[in-house]
Amino acid sequence: MSAAIAIEEVVVLAKRRETTTRDISAAVSVAGRAAIQDKKLVTDALKEATGVFVQQTTPGQGAAIIRGLRGSAILHLVDGMRLNNAIFRSSPTQYFALVPVGAVEHIETLRGTPTSLYGSDAVGGAVQVVTRVPAFDDPATRYAGEAYAGWDSAELGRRLGASLDVGNRALAATASVEYLETGDRRIGGGERVAPSGYESMAGRFALAYTPDEFSRWYVDLHYLEQPSTPRVDELVPGFGQTDPSSSEFEFEPNRRTFAHLRYDRREGPLDLDWRFDLAWQRVDDDRRTRNFGSTERRLEDNRSDLHGAMLTVSSERDRSFWLLGAEVYSDRVSSTRTSVDIPTGATAALLPRFPDGSRLDQAAVFFNTEFQLSPRHALSGGLRFNAVDVDVAETPASEAANVDVADLSGDLGWRYDVTDEWQLLANFGAGFRAPNVFDLGTLGARPGNRFNIPNTSLDSESVVQLDAGVRRNGDDWQFEFVVFALDYDDRITSVSTGDTTSDGRDVVQSVNAAESRIHGFEAGFDWLLGERFDILANLRYTRGEQSVGGIDEPADRIPPLSGRLSVNYATGGPLSATAWVEFADAQERLSARDVEDVRIDPNGTPGWASFGLRADWTSRSNWNLTLGLDNLFDRRFRYHGSGIDAPGRNFSIEVRKRW
Repeated sequence: MSAAIAIEEVVVLAKRRETTTRDISAAVSVAGRAAIQDKKLVTDALKEATGVFVQQTTPGQGAAIIRGLRGSAILHLVDGMRLNNAIFRSSPTQYFALVPVGAVEHIETLRGTPTSLYGSDAVGGAVQVVTRVPAFDDPATRYAGEAYAGWDSAELGRRLGASLDVGNRALAATASVEYLETGDRRIGGGERVAPSGYESMAGRFALAYTPDEFSRWYVDLHYLEQPSTPRVDELVPGFGQTDPSSSEFEFEPNRRTFAHLRYDRREGPLDLDWRFDLAWQRVDDDRRTRNFGSTERRLEDNRSDLHGAMLTVSSERDRSFWLLGAEVYSDRVSSTRTSVDIPTGATAALLPRFPDGSRLDQAAVFFNTEFQLSPRHALSGGLRFNAVDVDVAETPASEAANVDVADLSGDLGWRYDVTDEWQLLANFGAGFRAPNVFDLGTLGARPGNRFNIPNTSLDSESVVQLDAGVRRNGDDWQFEFVVFALDYDDRITSVSTGDTTSDGRDVVQSVNAAESRIHGFEAGFDWLLGERFDILANLRYTRGEQSVGGIDEPADRIPPLSGRLSVNYATGGPLSATAWVEFADAQERLSARDVEDVRIDPNGTPGWASFGLRADWTSRSNWNLTLGLDNLFDRRFRYHGSGIDAPGRNFSIEVRKRW
C-alpha cells in the first residue's frame, strides 16, 4: 500500500564518509533508487538532478554536463573508485552508461571542485554511483528479490530483469541480471531514426560479510555489454550535411567489467576508522567503421585495464572530523586497427586509435578535515598531492613521449546555520586535470567531421572555482540556491591545423590553447503540501566565454537555461501519480566549434517543453504496475549538443514483483 509522501533525510558519501546533505557545505544532488530502477541507463536518472544537464550522442549512451563542463573534466566514480580511465574523452563519453542499473542504490552528483578528496579530473565536479549492499538484520537466513518486465513505444524497448538477495546478519549476497533491447527511435512528429536501436545485457554479484559490529568485507562484480551500438550522428546526415559522415559506425562491442574488494574496520588500530579498497576495471571500446561511400571497413580493438588501490584512515569526534588517505592507479591501454577491403576481403594493419601499450600511472596522498568553529559555524577543507606519469608508446605517426605531472591542489568550505533550518554556504576549490592517453595520442576520425592527429607535448589544465548559496532543510519544504563562477585555464581543446583529409575531414590536434570563464546558478525545490502532494522543481543556468588562440567567443557546448517541474500525488492507498514538465530555453550562443559540429544547428538549438504523466499501482502482495506517457504533445526537440532528437510521444508499461 502507498504511504503518505514524506521528505526524507538523505545520507551521502560525497565526503568519502556517511553524512547528510545538511552537514556538508558542498552542492550535492542525489538521485535515489526509485528514480533509477525503471531507467534504461543510469545516466537517464541524472536528468532529474539539480545542476545536471544530460547530453546523448546516440541511444545507449549518456553524459552529464555540470557547470558547463563534461567528459574527463567530470570525475566519475563507483563506490569511491575511479571510472575515468586513460582513454576518457574530453568530450561527452559513454562509459558511465556501462554501469548496471540494478547495481545502483543511488547516484550522488557533487558540483564544484572537490580536489582534496578526488584529485585530477574533478574539475567541474564528481558523479558517484553508490551500489546496493545486500544486508539482513535477522540471524536466520532470509530471502528477498524482485523481477520486472517493461516495454515502451518510442524505442520499441523491451526490458527484463531480476535480482535475488539471500543471507543473514553476518553473510549476505545479491545477484542480478538485466536485458534490454530497443528498436529505432521514434522522434517527435512520428519519424523513426535509423539506425538507432541497440541491445544491452548486464549482470552483477555482490557479497557482504560482517563478522562483528566493527568490520565488514565487501566484494562486488559488475558486467555490462552493448554488443553493437550505432553512432547515429555519424550514420544520419546532420546539420549542414547532405550525406552522412560514415556508411558504418558501430561500437562493437562497448563493454565494462568491474571487480571491487572493500574492507571496513571501525575503531581499529589507534582507535581510528580504516578502509581499504582494491579495484579493477576493464573497458572495451571496439568499433567497426567505414567512411561514407568507401569500400574499406576498419575494425578497432581498444581496451583500458585500470587497477586501483586506496587506503583511508579517519576519525570523528564531537566537533571535528579528519580523513587521511593514499591511492594508486595504473592503467594500461591496448589498441589495434585493421582495414578490410570489402570487395576482395584483403586485410592490412593500420595505425591504432591509441598508441598500443601506453600507460597512465598516478599516486596521491590527501587530507581532509571538518570542524565546528562554534555551534553554528563549520569549516571544511583539505589538500592533495598528486603525481601523474603518462607514457605514450611510439607509433609510425608519433614518437614515444613521457609526461610527468606533480600538482598540489585543495579546497575550502564554509557552512553557517542561520537557524535550525536555514544555512549559508560557500566553497572554494583549486584543481587540475592531467592530460591522459586520449589527449596525447589519439589518431583518427572524430565527431563533427574531424580527423585527430597526436600531440605528445601537452600540459595539465587548471581550474579555480568559487560558489556560494543558501539552503533550507525542513520537514515541509527544502530549498537550495547556488551561484558559481570558475576559471578554467590551459584547457586542452582540438584546434584545426588547416589541413583536410582525402575524404574531406578537417585535421585537428589537441593543444593547451583554451581559457574558459563560466558562471551561473543552480536551484532546487521540494515542497511537501500536506500528506498527498509533493512538488519538486529545479532550474539551472550557465553562461560561458572562452578564448582559443587569442580569439574570444562563447564557450563550447554550454547548456541553455533549463529545468524541470513535477507534482507527485499519493492517494494513501495503492495508487500514486506524477505529472511533470521538462523545458529548455533556446541556445544561440555557439562557439566556432559548435557551429561546425553537425550535431548542433548552426543557427542555435531551439527551446522546447515536454510534458509527461505516470501512474503507479502497488498491491498488498507487492505487485507493482507502472504506466507512463512521455512527451505528451509529441514535440520534436533536441537536448543541446546531442546527436539525435529526443524520443517523441512514448507510452511505457512496467510490471514489477517483489518478495
